[in-house]
Amino acid sequence: MFSHVDDQNRPGMVDVGAKTVTERVAHARSVVVLPAEAFAALNDGDIQTKKGPVFQTAILAGTMAVKKTSDLIPLCHPIPLDGCKFNIEARENNEVWVDCTARATHKTGVEMEALTGASVAALTIYDMCKAFSQNIVIRDTRLIEKRGGKSDYVRNEDA
Repeated sequence: MFSHVDDQNRPGMVDVGAKTVTERVAHARSVVVLPAEAFAALNDGDIQTKKGPVFQTAILAGTMAVKKTSDLIPLCHPIPLDGCKFNIEARENNEVWVDCTARATHKTGVEMEALTGASVAALTIYDMCKAFSQNIVIRDTRLIEKRGGKSDYVRNEDA
């Protein structure tokens, strides 16, 4: 049975009242594949557009999204965050890896916050680079690692 559905098939927020407060950390990644002309505009680790610096703006948008996750995902608990960090890195094959790590000391995890942050930062890169071309692909949004709580998780690179 799914944790967000009761025995009568009704959705509901999971009761975390009896859970132990622990440090929770989650790392998520989205991959943005840019067209060659957008990727070629990289200079000193960012792309400058008329809208501003793409990666710096994406970090701000992603941070805002992390803080608003419970407003966007209906059954997520509002979580007092301890921190949120981004790393945006140009890789080979015109890929940009958007990594978001969220951290909280709470009764429930921060996977959805990290996934939301990586996703919205990737969407912001799309928005700011679409003037080059709409031939942009956002793919492979996934949880890379989570620690704290009932179980830890590290993605197997083959998965």
